[in-house]
Amino acid sequence: MQSPLEGITVVEVASWMAAPSAAAILADMGATVVKVEPPGGDPVRGMIRPARQPGVDHPVDHSFQASNRGKLSITVDLESSGGQEVLARLISRADVFVTNMLPRRQARFGIDPDSTRRLNPRRVHATLTGFGTRGPDADRPGFDTSAFFSRSGMLDAMAGADGVPPGPRPAQGDHTTALSLSTAVLGALRLAESTGVGQDVEVSLLGTALWTLASDLAAVLVDGRQPTRRSRRELITPLTTTFACGDGRRVMLTMAEEKWWPRFCRAIDREVWLDDPELDSVRSRFRNMARLIDMIDEVLATRTRDEWAVVFDEHGLVWAPVSSYDEVVDDPQAEVLGAFPTVEHPAGSYRTVAAPFSIAGAHIRPRGRAPEAGEHTREVLVEAGFAPEEIERLLAGGSIHQGEPPRS
Repeated sequence: MQSPLEGITVVEVASWMAAPSAAAILADMGATVVKVEPPGGDPVRGMIRPARQPGVDHPVDHSFQASNRGKLSITVDLESSGGQEVLARLISRADVFVTNMLPRRQARFGIDPDSTRRLNPRRVHATLTGFGTRGPDADRPGFDTSAFFSRSGMLDAMAGADGVPPGPRPAQGDHTTALSLSTAVLGALRLAESTGVGQDVEVSLLGTALWTLASDLAAVLVDGRQPTRRSRRELITPLTTTFACGDGRRVMLTMAEEKWWPRFCRAIDREVWLDDPELDSVRSRFRNMARLIDMIDEVLATRTRDEWAVVFDEHGLVWAPVSSYDEVVDDPQAEVLGAFPTVEHPAGSYRTVAAPFSIAGAHIRPRGRAPEAGEHTREVLVEAGFAPEEIERLLAGGSIHQGEPPRS
């Protein structure tokens, strides 16, 4: 099968999760991705607890691996003139340049859009930042917890009736924004190919978060009314929330339309509720919501989640288990989707998370493990046309560093 981006070269000057994850998706689609790291490597290396494979002595930095699989790594000191020379030559040969540097830092190192366009008029220059490259916050640092979740209004919208928001899990906003960036890069590549003119791409954590909240924000833009925070005992309908089963595991019901109420009552053997005048309409159920939620809680507590799963499926209800992570990684449907492919590593093969799409007839998968910092420095420079004496000069001067592959 063909790889959609075979023959495309991407140069990445990015750290943390969002932009590197976008470049990892491009690598999954067959692009050659050169990750340019500072001396000491991407600061996210080893930041999240490495996981140890059963029976393997060396732990693997699985979080870093997921966002950097299938890349080549070159370690370059951009504070040196030699390092800037190396990066300029790499960009001059690349199809795509990806960075999460703020505009002022891009200008400082000569890798802003105007500078890279002079190096390579046909390149796609892709920038991912917290808040965008224009406006009063263009140079404000932003992470997913601040720019994606907090500034966008998402955390406030997720807060319970007490107004206290939940804590987001690591890199959720980063990986969502990576999808935005990879999508924009694909469109820009198509445009650059058809016009012969390089394109500038910009994606922000804030902008992506606003898109994910479009259903709420579209309403606010029209009538200015804030969404109402409701506890599960104050819902519009009882069949759009979670319930605990008898074994303590929870189910999520998602049946907002009126047609589901009779079917649900029959499924849980409570047809008598259909004749209750306090529950016979949407309005009456809303007026008696607190009592109704308690009634459903009591019924669902009589069986385990697995037992209710059989009942709900027999009656064609719309529901899902509130899965724990250990259930998710063994979910047979996720396996069918190819969600958790295996990657070979000297420390032992491991499963990771795939990009969330497929193309019929195309080869899209992780191309291998993430590199060690600077592991491919010499290899990349040779491929870029550097003479052996140039490479030795740059190594001796500290402008570049050569890393080693991981131990087995």
